[in-house]
Amino acid sequence: MSRELLGELVPVGGGDAIPLTQEVMTLGRRSSCDIQLDFANVSGTHAELSFRNGIWHIRDMNSTNGVKVNGERKLTCRLRPGDELGFAKRRYKIVYQLPPGAVLEELMAEDEDIFSQSLLEKAGLEKPKDRDDRRR
Repeated sequence: MSRELLGELVPVGGGDAIPLTQEVMTLGRRSSCDIQLDFANVSGTHAELSFRNGIWHIRDMNSTNGVKVNGERKLTCRLRPGDELGFAKRRYKIVYQLPPGAVLEELMAEDEDIFSQSLLEKAGLEKPKDRDDRRR
């Protein structure tokens, strides 16, 4: 059973592309990660890639050496097609197609309402509040 290809991570400088076949994928040194990068300077679970609303996002999973997007260290970031990702000393270009008719700048500008959840809810330490009760 083949999975839909949502994009690829292409090693900068050459090598085999890594297919992105799931909407959420972990990346790290551990064999339990969806994308295993077996290098000493890559953390066990280094980062998470997620495909939402037609674009890829990256989130650092508290890695030792961090995640860089186009040379800048980031904790979370929306990714444009062709952005360069750095995990420790390893660099990859993310390649994917936008949904038909989508405008990149509109997708990149869609901001999540950061005040819609408490920090405890985001961390999974508190049950989500009933949003309907807040509106009354």
